Amino acid sequence: MNICLNDKIFETLSAVVTSENVEAYVIGGWVRDCILKRDHPDKDIDIVVIGSGIEIARKAARKIDPKIKVTIFKNFGTAMFRNNEYEVEFVGARKESYDRGSRKPVVEDGTLEDDQNRRDFTINALAISINKETFGKFIDPFDGINDLRNKIIRTPLDPDQTFSDDPLRMMRAIRFATQLNFTIEERTFNSIKENTERIRIVSQERIVTELNKIIMCEHPSKGFILLEKAGLLRIILPELDNMKGVETKEGKAHKDNFHHSIKVLDNISRNTDNIWLRWAALLHDIAKPVTKKYSADTGWSFHGHEFVGSKMIPGIFRKLKLPLNEKMKYVQKIVDLHLRPIVLSQEIVTDSAIRRLLFEAGDDIDDLMILCEADITSKNEAKKTLHLENFKLVRSKLKEIEEKDAIRNFQPPIDGSEIIQTFGIKPGKEVGIIKNAIREAILDGIIPNEHDAARMLMLEKGREIGLTVADKAT
Repeated sequence: MNICLNDKIFETLSAVVTSENVEAYVIGGWVRDCILKRDHPDKDIDIVVIGSGIEIARKAARKIDPKIKVTIFKNFGTAMFRNNEYEVEFVGARKESYDRGSRKPVVEDGTLEDDQNRRDFTINALAISINKETFGKFIDPFDGINDLRNKIIRTPLDPDQTFSDDPLRMMRAIRFATQLNFTIEERTFNSIKENTERIRIVSQERIVTELNKIIMCEHPSKGFILLEKAGLLRIILPELDNMKGVETKEGKAHKDNFHHSIKVLDNISRNTDNIWLRWAALLHDIAKPVTKKYSADTGWSFHGHEFVGSKMIPGIFRKLKLPLNEKMKYVQKIVDLHLRPIVLSQEIVTDSAIRRLLFEAGDDIDDLMILCEADITSKNEAKKTLHLENFKLVRSKLKEIEEKDAIRNFQPPIDGSEIIQTFGIKPGKEVGIIKNAIREAILDGIIPNEHDAARMLMLEKGREIGLTVADKAT
């Protein structure tokens, strides 16, 4: 296993722990990813020390660079530091016991065996000695190496105890299965299903951290299917869980909107690492269950689901403790507009409709188009190809209108101050009427997006509503 210790930092760490006569091991994700030959871009290294992790962290940091700041978490007996390449965390080997109502364990000093016993999964309990005498020695008490080979997620000890002690591990099992494209061992998965209610004691912040990691996977749909099968989705994100299933009336059925949404999420994940666009993809049809209606003439409809869905976003974000700032507003906007390019692709595209879409989407128009293309999940290849070809026409028209009319992030050529000064009036509804008339005329293509044309319309509209030009403005 020396190949996993090739990075120069392990020489330094080995020298420190050997000189201090302390046992220490690299454990967890670094070992797992090394064996899997998986890129580890974060360069996170976890070191378990038989003794004080804090003291070894201080000494290792001083040896690497005296200027490195060591962050100490005394309550947890851990310390960590970062240099230009690595984030190294040190923890004293420990054993844990849990109170049923809390994720916070009672911690005692322990052996390496105790520390490996408390790990969440066999593939994360793999350890390699960094002491000089035993450098590279591989310690695998739960046959995690074979679980890696067989692509299995399994708990080291009884899964009921593992998940009851720390219910977040249920989310982590699903996240690792999704990230690594592994299978959760049957007994382990059955235990997740038995312990789903325990997830209620976990903070929303920790839950959403795992959700975000699932969403950022290459094929996030796998994670959401596992969350649904385990029964966790109905607790964590019931709005998404409610989208499951197909209803049929008079021989007419609608598609399963849950599976459609996670397929869209997979589609969009091939084209963007933007987590908020991925959230928008997941939630774009979130209001379909509450807007669903059936008519014998037209079949199933979900009228207004884009508008109602955008109104649901703040509540979902608030509950999940996601940010309630411009990121939430971005998701709202994308959900609200997600049908607009689709409608345009099915109709004769007018310049006016394109201007309005550019005006409302602004700089997010490219993201909106990515979502709309990902939203085409039809199994009918001819239909899918037709939609995508139509989207090419919409994109071409968007580019043409933007180059000609500069509507993206539209700023009116006449502002409120000029209107007030021209007519010698105070701020009020008249200013709004004139500004609105100018904006609508530009969007409809009646006047160009230029100051002179806008000023002429301002004067004309002012006369219509009984305003006269102030003496000093003539």
